[in-house]
Amino acid sequence: MIIPLDRHSQNPIYLQIRSYLSRLIESGKITAGQKLPSIRALSESIQVNKLTVIEAYSLLEVDGLIHARQGSGYFVNSSFSPGFNRISYFAPAQEVIISQGGGSFLEQYTASIQARRQADMIDFSSGFPHNPGLANLQRVAKRALAKAGDILFKEDLPQGQLLLRQLIAQMLVQTGLVVSPEEIIITTGSQQALSLAMQYYLQGGDWAIVETPTYHGALGILENLGAKVIGIPMTAQGMNLELLEQYLNSHRPKLIYTISTLHNPTGITTNQEHRQKLLALAQQYECSILEDNAYEGLNFEPVPAPIKASDHHNLVTYISTFSKTLMPGLRVGYMVVTGEHHQHLVKQKLLNDLHVSTVSQAIVSEFLGSGHYRRHLSRLRTSNLQGRNMMLQALEHYFPDAIAWTIPKGGLFLWIHLPDYLPIQAICREALSHNILLANGAVFFPGRGYQAMRLNFCHTPEDIEQGIEILGSLIKKYLTLNFTRAKICS
Repeated sequence: MIIPLDRHSQNPIYLQIRSYLSRLIESGKITAGQKLPSIRALSESIQVNKLTVIEAYSLLEVDGLIHARQGSGYFVNSSFSPGFNRISYFAPAQEVIISQGGGSFLEQYTASIQARRQADMIDFSSGFPHNPGLANLQRVAKRALAKAGDILFKEDLPQGQLLLRQLIAQMLVQTGLVVSPEEIIITTGSQQALSLAMQYYLQGGDWAIVETPTYHGALGILENLGAKVIGIPMTAQGMNLELLEQYLNSHRPKLIYTISTLHNPTGITTNQEHRQKLLALAQQYECSILEDNAYEGLNFEPVPAPIKASDHHNLVTYISTFSKTLMPGLRVGYMVVTGEHHQHLVKQKLLNDLHVSTVSQAIVSEFLGSGHYRRHLSRLRTSNLQGRNMMLQALEHYFPDAIAWTIPKGGLFLWIHLPDYLPIQAICREALSHNILLANGAVFFPGRGYQAMRLNFCHTPEDIEQGIEILGSLIKKYLTLNFTRAKICS
């Protein structure tokens, strides 16, 4: 196959490949069921890197035009959106929640850790990716330790090793965020970064704004601090900005906590316009922003630059981590802090734990510096995309029409909407008796929210099929029970 490419265009090569193949498929010149050229064959024929072809094919999967068959290659779908035919939406009631934060993070986290230690448990509640195996890590770690030498036996700076900060700064340029290594602080995962930042910006009794739903670990920190929480509901475009402005004006909060890219738990990514408006409101009301993009890098298609990239008044602290993209056990995260806030947070980091493990920092540095990290991300995105599509197809097949869900363009999760009359706690308990662990949507709200659950799609095809089939049967059972009760009462 010959694909005309403009190598001098500002439009990336992988997007040109995607656009060309899309036109061929939609015009019928490549027919349903037809096999596309292999990754190797296409990369050789048009003289591009294999990763470029993988990125193009991954986006065509997101578009619903093609699908991968393990060991066989990529094939054109029989319809342009197989398995995604049901109208899926995100339109919850726009109700503000005011409370003292959430208190179930410990229970949910502990249950997930224990579940993963059971060989027969399907853990849909997890916030981490599928285990890619140890072979590549062992090779990279061996080289990292050999290069690090005696630095491993010495204490280090609280803000982290300079090499790692330099490599992260280079990586962030690709997201549109230009910072210096001196503005980066390495942390023990993003959870520590969240804790340090929230302790710095807030005191007991201060108002803080979060999206609802939001990451339950952040709610736990806010509760521990004694902060008062305003939960602004999410729309399909992100946090409801009209309600945000109303509460910025009435309550004068000290901090806005937001997840702008691949939101946890909904999977939503806000557009550039939304990000600019959010930043403008924060500037108008002199409120700091904590931008937590832990899943940055797991996107299936390009995303806007972080809010921090447009911050010229040092209002935004940006946080991310390698726990979601590389390995949770390394516990390496980072924060971008500019202006007068930086030195204060470095001091807090020092008093918290001196510095992050030098071994973990060396391993992450080797991944970034050797190019292994980019290749690893590409493989991970491809695997996650296949998992997402498999779960969407299973939901279409096994779930009743009363249930709807979001279709994220990256990350690890689907956010499942349930009717208010379904007993979510009973469903979670019964699912656990079938060795399926679920994340009850209630834990992602600072108070009473709506009925939902978060499902991690990073599982084998067999586990996805089995787990969703059982879960679909349970939901149908409780729908029938509700219908029967309603009929009797009438």
